[in-house]
Amino acid sequence: MNFKEIIKSIENKNYQPIYFLNGENTYFIDKISDKLLNSVLEESEKDFNETIFYGKDASVDMILDVCKRYPVMSTHQLVVVKEAQHLSRNLSHFESYIKAPVPSTILVFCYKGKKIDKRKSVGKLLSKNKFVLDFEPIKEYQLPDWIINCANENKIKFDSQAVVLFAEFLGNNLSEIEKNIQKLKLLIKDSNSVDVDMIQKHIGFSKEYNLFELTDAIAAMNVKKAGFIAFHFGQNNKKHPIVVTISHLYGFFTKLMKFHFYKDTMNDNQISAKIGVHPFFLKQYKQAASFYSKTKLAQILSHLRHYDLMSKGVIVPNISEEEILKEMIFKIMH
Repeated sequence: MNFKEIIKSIENKNYQPIYFLNGENTYFIDKISDKLLNSVLEESEKDFNETIFYGKDASVDMILDVCKRYPVMSTHQLVVVKEAQHLSRNLSHFESYIKAPVPSTILVFCYKGKKIDKRKSVGKLLSKNKFVLDFEPIKEYQLPDWIINCANENKIKFDSQAVVLFAEFLGNNLSEIEKNIQKLKLLIKDSNSVDVDMIQKHIGFSKEYNLFELTDAIAAMNVKKAGFIAFHFGQNNKKHPIVVTISHLYGFFTKLMKFHFYKDTMNDNQISAKIGVHPFFLKQYKQAASFYSKTKLAQILSHLRHYDLMSKGVIVPNISEEEILKEMIFKIMH
């Protein structure tokens, strides 16, 4: 089941005896565990039938003792193990319970930051019974659609430029995205949509000095604008560390190289999936491809590796980030 299907099943009171929520997407793990905590029991039932453990502090025996109890004046009891990844070495001790869980107990593991090893017996057992629910991070090209869906759920709209810049600013931190969308909901009028100016004013985002605008300037061969942004980055290196800028540009030019190989044989949707960007961005890649050939891109990727080492003091010590950025942008665009 995917995230929406799990939420829907909980709303319909179709509970599983065990939920092993795992993966790097901690937002979905928190959402599902919170949904269970808010849905399974009435407030009057929680004192005797809701138990929350933390993996750092709880033992397997403590958790199993509670799981084997029967609910008091309720159809279910809910047992939630937060930070369950700290129990990774002892998960095999749950095997006998997994084979025969108490029907009236709902046991929830919040196993964050990694996945259970499904090659081991406990992982195989959980997987066989369909108790394991994997949550991968949202990919970069999926972010704009996720933001639009989250905004729709909150009954507000974003214009296309605002969606892209919002994604660029907040990345795949889904909790921050949701929190800021809810913040904007309180500020926006019903008839309006969220635009770049609103994001700049209320989220603390500058539409002039950011990685998206730098990439856009480079893609359009706008030397003056790219140099201006690079100068600002160099003057504010704590806010715009050069290692992040180089990493971002390396990702962009790597995808642009892939774009060159696919552009003549695939449609836009196929190319988007292959290079890992939202279709909205393809216009930028098509524009950039007219300025940067495959040969030029190979040179740029080599330059970026060189300037990455330089920024770490490997090649030329005691050179400022501002000077490195200025020289790097010049080499890329000439």
